[in-house]
Amino acid sequence: MRDPIADLREIAFLLERANEATYRVRAFRGAAATLAALAPDDVAAHAAAGTLSTLAGVGDVTARCVAESLAGEEPVYLRRARATEGIPLDEAAAALRAALRGDCHLHSDWSDGGSPIEEMALAAVHLGHEYLVLTDHSPRLTVARGLTADRLRRQLDHVAALNEGLPDGFRVLTGIEVDILADGSLDQTDELLARLDVVVGSVHSGLRDPADRMTARMLAAVANPHLDILGHCTGRKVSAADVGVTGAGDRGHRAGRTRPPSDFDAAAVFAACAEYDKAVEINCRPDRLDPPKRLLRLAVEAGCRFSIDTDAHAPGQLDWLGYGVRRAVACGVPADRVVNTLPADALLAWAAGHG
Repeated sequence: MRDPIADLREIAFLLERANEATYRVRAFRGAAATLAALAPDDVAAHAAAGTLSTLAGVGDVTARCVAESLAGEEPVYLRRARATEGIPLDEAAAALRAALRGDCHLHSDWSDGGSPIEEMALAAVHLGHEYLVLTDHSPRLTVARGLTADRLRRQLDHVAALNEGLPDGFRVLTGIEVDILADGSLDQTDELLARLDVVVGSVHSGLRDPADRMTARMLAAVANPHLDILGHCTGRKVSAADVGVTGAGDRGHRAGRTRPPSDFDAAAVFAACAEYDKAVEINCRPDRLDPPKRLLRLAVEAGCRFSIDTDAHAPGQLDWLGYGVRRAVACGVPADRVVNTLPADALLAWAAGHG
């Protein structure tokens, strides 16, 4: 007999990875949560009586998937989702993807993510990760429910307890995506930043600042000993129509761009990253794919380290690493310069060296 709850969760995972509409993902995750609260016999009884869709959170489509699963059949919806998983990575990209041990930028429902930390962690285990770095937002980004100092302290305690029950060989590392403020300072106390394993710093405001102001802001952040990874450095957003497995989204200012990149002296910023041994993030989100390839090649030439990160806000998005891997390979990023190819202890030692 198949596990209908596992099938519903896998469908949700595949939909997230394909960047499908949020309401579709929620339909399957909500149905899975409803059924998980029932005894297996009760689920089977509802299926036999044809009353699954009377349960809160279970619709006709999810009920049909459950009935097919209980009958020992792979749900048609799941089969179709698997059939459209995407184009396989080429050999070089596949080798780099296999070398990645974790993900250094992702969000939970403590800020603007859609799932609990536990669910993100178990999805990472399923993908073969050895670790993930939890990087919920910092206080100034109120629209994303950024963590105050008190909430961040509570999260650190929560992660410590959570790690006690996770599978051997996997752990959640503590972190934050801290806002880089207008003067280049970081949006959290030095005391808390020093307690975190890995700190990603990103610009989320004033993205249209003049180049000289934005450059000074980023240089100050990179020089800060608490910052380890410079997140989505241009802040650009591209439309779904302008991206894909072919790596579109580097089309300058053609139609389809939803937010142009910030203007700054990339050569100076990447030189500072190399000088201070900070990593430049290769952001895998299909609506970011940041930095653009021309800047990514510039960062390679500057001798920078890199971190290939999904910026995931849901479990299925943790499997977006392939988008960044393809771009890294296309731009000549050496695997030994990618920090999340390091084992957890080596990653922590690298990050600790900045403070």
